[in-house]
Amino acid sequence: MGNSLRRLDLNLLVTLDALLAEHNVTRAAERLHLSQPSVSIHLAKLRDLLGDPLLLPGPRGMRPTARADALREPLRLALASLESAVSPPAPFDPAQADCTWRVAASDYGETTIALPVLASLRSAAPRTRLAILEVPPPRIARQAERGGIDLAFHIRGEAPADLRHRALFAERYVLVGRAGHPRLKRRPTLRQFCALDHAIVSPDGGGFHGVTDTALAAAGLARRVVLSVPHFLFLKDVLARTDLVAMLPSRLVRDAPALRAVEPPVEVPGFEMLMLWPERVHRDPAHQWLRERIADSV
Repeated sequence: MGNSLRRLDLNLLVTLDALLAEHNVTRAAERLHLSQPSVSIHLAKLRDLLGDPLLLPGPRGMRPTARADALREPLRLALASLESAVSPPAPFDPAQADCTWRVAASDYGETTIALPVLASLRSAAPRTRLAILEVPPPRIARQAERGGIDLAFHIRGEAPADLRHRALFAERYVLVGRAGHPRLKRRPTLRQFCALDHAIVSPDGGGFHGVTDTALAAAGLARRVVLSVPHFLFLKDVLARTDLVAMLPSRLVRDAPALRAVEPPVEVPGFEMLMLWPERVHRDPAHQWLRERIADSV
């Protein structure tokens, strides 16, 4: 960056732009809502800075020098670009937007949050694109701050503390098996529950212990977990085709005719689902619109 630019006061360029348009110190002062002496002082500083008189006395006001004429258009364009850069962002128009949003979600978040908003999103913002990524929870904050993702859905208990958040809903667990399961015609007793063959979702891979087992252990009981899988959607297919049962979040089975859900005989703590985003997009009109659209859809 040159020494001239370091010495430059932006107000001087605004004054020069007015002088080149008016060719008159008095009219330029009126245009800028400044006093005539202030504009004259600005002109003197510009002449010293640029090493050129810029405006010379003429029969009908002032006439620009060749240097001033050469500056006129580049200066106008530069000031217009700067004005655009520092002006408040224009209101977001979803119908004309062509942005891409990158969202981190598990298969549970895809089903309970992304899927309900998708039709509305496509209708209101048909030129936008949505990318759903599976990001390990420990990497969500870093990916968000670096621009790898714009938004994430995750449970409150494991949410990164340095991201902004909004609670979307509270979830509870229900006992689920196939429609017509002989042991789920009614709510099982605690002993019947423990005797069933259970399946579990283990996001970390291969685990056979979850919040249900912790609740049972507190009462001195245990269940038989015979299958561990990494995804809820696969488990739903397993339940529909076998006599296995599972404790699932209730929203996953609200519209699943192949499955039957009953209240479990053991109290298992649920969880709260959050929408998370980094500070860098907090005030972005497009991002604000997306967050409101999602919150209204769940």
